Amino acid sequence: MAEEDQNHVGIPDPIPASMLAAFAYCPRLCYLQFVQGEFQDSAELADGRFQHRWVDAEQDAIPEDFQPFHARSVSLTAPQAGVCCRIDLLEGDGNKVIPVEYKRGEAPKTPAGMYEPYLIQLAAQCMALRENGFSCQEGMVYFIRSQERVPVRFDSALMDRTKALLTALRNTVERGEMPPPLQSSYRCDRCSLAGICLPDEVNLLREKEEEKELEGKPEEEKIRMLLACRDDQVPVYVVGQGKTVRKRGERLEVWSHDDGKINEARIREISKVCLYGGVEITTPAMVELMQRNVPVLHFSHGGWFQGICLGMSHKNVLLRIKQFHWAGDEEKSLSLSRKFVSAKIENCRVRLRRCDSDVPEKVLESLAALAKEAENASSRQSLLGIEGAAASAYFSRFGSLLKVAEGTFTFEGRNKRPPRDPVNSTLSYLYGILAKELFTTVLAAGFEPYLGFYHQPKYGRPALALDMMEEFRPVIADSTAFTLFNKKELTDKDFIRTGIGISLTPEAKRKVVAGYEQRMQKDIVHPIFGYKISYRRVLEVQARLLSRVLSGELKEYQAFVIR
Repeated sequence: MAEEDQNHVGIPDPIPASMLAAFAYCPRLCYLQFVQGEFQDSAELADGRFQHRWVDAEQDAIPEDFQPFHARSVSLTAPQAGVCCRIDLLEGDGNKVIPVEYKRGEAPKTPAGMYEPYLIQLAAQCMALRENGFSCQEGMVYFIRSQERVPVRFDSALMDRTKALLTALRNTVERGEMPPPLQSSYRCDRCSLAGICLPDEVNLLREKEEEKELEGKPEEEKIRMLLACRDDQVPVYVVGQGKTVRKRGERLEVWSHDDGKINEARIREISKVCLYGGVEITTPAMVELMQRNVPVLHFSHGGWFQGICLGMSHKNVLLRIKQFHWAGDEEKSLSLSRKFVSAKIENCRVRLRRCDSDVPEKVLESLAALAKEAENASSRQSLLGIEGAAASAYFSRFGSLLKVAEGTFTFEGRNKRPPRDPVNSTLSYLYGILAKELFTTVLAAGFEPYLGFYHQPKYGRPALALDMMEEFRPVIADSTAFTLFNKKELTDKDFIRTGIGISLTPEAKRKVVAGYEQRMQKDIVHPIFGYKISYRRVLEVQARLLSRVLSGELKEYQAFVIR
C-alpha cells in the first residue's frame, strides 16, 4: 500500500501543538486556521511577534551529549503521538529537559494559575520530547510583560486531556464540518478572526431559521460589534500614463516622470493597488505586496480589467469544492440566484421610495411584486425575465433622481458597450469598479471568482463577483452616480464624445473613484445585525455568509436589503 494511503485522507499529520492549543481555546478558531487556512493579523498578534522576535531569531541544535544547555526555537516531530512543535526555549540538564513557552502578556490571576490552551501546548511539546528520547516531567511558561516564570507539571490528568483533545481534533478534521460558533463567549471579543468567523451573526441567523421552521417570531437580539465597522486598510488608485509605483521602506511611493514623487502610502494601510493605464510598478514593490497578500489589479485606460497579481492563493480548497458542487446543482444554484435578484429588485424599490417623491405607486407595487416573484422563480430563464422587467420599471424613473439643471444631463434609458450619454458612462465605470471590488472580496474569502450561480461561466467573466454585485448595484454604484451629478462634481467638461460613445476624462475618473471610495467608507446600520458597519465591510460579511451557506452551516443566504 502506498505510504499516503496509510494515513487518514485529508488530515495533515502530525498536528502542530499550537493548533491543538487553539482547539482547546475554540474548536471553530482552530478549524478556520488549520483546515481552511484563514489568518487575520491584529495589533496583539503583531505585538506578540515583536516580543517573540529574539526567540525566533535562529534555531539551535540540541547537543547530542546531553550536557546542560539552553536551545532556542527547537523543532520536533513525534509521528507516533501525531504531533509536531516548535519549542521557544528548551533547557536541559543531563537527559532531563524543560520546555519553556513564551507568552506576551501577564501571568493570569486564575485559580488554576494558567489558561488551559497554554497547558495543552506545553503538554503536546512534552509528548514530542518523550517520543524523541528525553525525560520531561515539567514545563514552564514565561510571561514577558510581568516577567514571571510559571511551572507546569505534566501529570496524568493533563496528558490524558491532551490526548483526548488530539483525538477530538482529528475527528473534527476527518468529518470536514466546521464546529459551531461559541455562544456569547468572551473569547470572541478580542479574536482576530471574529470578522471571518461571524459568531454572533451566524448564531442569530441559525436561530431565525429554526424559528421560521417552527412558524414563530424570533426575538430581537443585540449583536456584539466584534469586527471593526470599517477596514483601516484602503485601496490605492494610480491613474494615468507615465507614473511608477515604487517601494521605499514601509511605504509605497507614486512617481511621475514629469513631476517626481506625487504621493505615498503606508504599505500596512493598503488593501489593494489598482493601476489604470500605462502605470508601472517596480519588482521590489510587487514582491512586497505579494508577500503581504495585497492584490495588484491592472486596468486599461478605459477601466477594463486586464489582470491581477497576487501572492499565494487562499488555502481553503474545501470551500471551492463546495462551490463547484453547488454550481453544478441546478436547484441549489437557483436558490441562491433567487436571493441575489430579489434583493436587487427590493433595493431598487427602496431607492425610488426614498429619493423619488413623485414616483407612481404602481411602479413601487410592480417592483414589490417582481421581488416576490423572484423569490419563487421556477428557473433561471424566468428569473432573467423578472430581472429584465424590474430593470425596465426602475430605469423608467432613474432620470427623475437626477437633480440637475434642465438641459445638462438626462437619462433616457440604460445603454452600454459603448455608453451613449454621460450618465450611462458613469454608471458603467462604477459597475466596473464594484465588480472588481467584489472580485477581490470573494477571492480573499476563498472562492473561485469565475464560477457563479446566476451568471453562467464564460471566458473572462467573474461570474461570482457579478452574482454578489446584483444586490449592491442600487445602493453603492447608482447612489454614487446620483451624488456625483446632483452635487455638480461632474460637469459636461468631464466627458469625451468619441464616435457613438461617451467616455470619462482622466480627471473625471479620479472624481468617480473618489466618490466611490467615499460611499464605500460610509457607515450604515446593518439591516439584520443592527450594528454600524461600512459598505466595504458589508461586502466581506456577505461573502462570509455565502460560504457558511455552501458549507451547510446556514440553510439559506441572507441577502443585503436596505430598509
